Amino acid sequence: MKEKSLVGKAEFRSYYGRPILKAPVWKWYIPAYLFAGGLSGASATLALGAQLRGVASLRRSGRLVSLAGMAASTVFLVADLGRPSRFANMLRVARPTSPMSMGSWLLAVFGPATGAAALSDVTGLLPRAGDAAGAVAGLLGPAVATYTGVLVADSAIPVWHEGRDHLPLLFAGGAAASAGGVALLLVPGADAEPARRLALDGAQFELGAKAAMEQRLGPLGRPYVEGRAGRLSQVSSRLTRAGAVLLAMGRRRPAVARVGAALVVAGAAVERFAVFHAGVQSAADPRYVVEPQR
Repeated sequence: MKEKSLVGKAEFRSYYGRPILKAPVWKWYIPAYLFAGGLSGASATLALGAQLRGVASLRRSGRLVSLAGMAASTVFLVADLGRPSRFANMLRVARPTSPMSMGSWLLAVFGPATGAAALSDVTGLLPRAGDAAGAVAGLLGPAVATYTGVLVADSAIPVWHEGRDHLPLLFAGGAAASAGGVALLLVPGADAEPARRLALDGAQFELGAKAAMEQRLGPLGRPYVEGRAGRLSQVSSRLTRAGAVLLAMGRRRPAVARVGAALVVAGAAVERFAVFHAGVQSAADPRYVVEPQR
């Protein structure tokens, strides 16, 4: 005979129905910053690979896209900080245990390196120095593409913190897909084949990391399927899947591959907004704060 429970089902409530955590106050330019920074880092690494293989058109494209992404991410970051001087203030201390501190120093080195590499490529001046700068930027590129995943996970926002093992991987896949996709749109002919492969591999990796993260989160991952974040996440997955199919079909069909490239770039961008809004939604609901502590 089944025993009757004497305790009712718990309801997750807070005092006066107010959220336990303060929701992020970031605006749209923060998820845009996450996307642009990832694109910049992965493009620098793609450019380094092209540099080592002697593919000049892909090297130049990667360097220029990396510089453009870094410039855009700088604008978005300054918009969030309010004043450019606040970024300089973050360089007053180097704290290895702080993702914000390490990220600031990382950008302080990566930005000038990718700028110097792009300037050398465009002007033809000091090619050896440009290649050295490109090597520095390319080696730092993976860290630039993923440190923001560590940064948002190092917070009290439940859906971000509990996804800390997968967010950097998700951002890495999206960054690779974006870098490969943009390069494929800019570089003609057979020189673009490495970019196509990178975009395809990145898209598949992004989808795999996303599925693994949602499985790991379990019930805490509901913000990714509910509300605004859920709609954005669904759009992102559809764009990325469709883009990956077209990229796979486009090895000998450049026009098809370019459509696929545009789709995976759009999917990666939308995914950053989905992650952002999932964090906002999870902070607003007390159950996502209480459940991990039970």
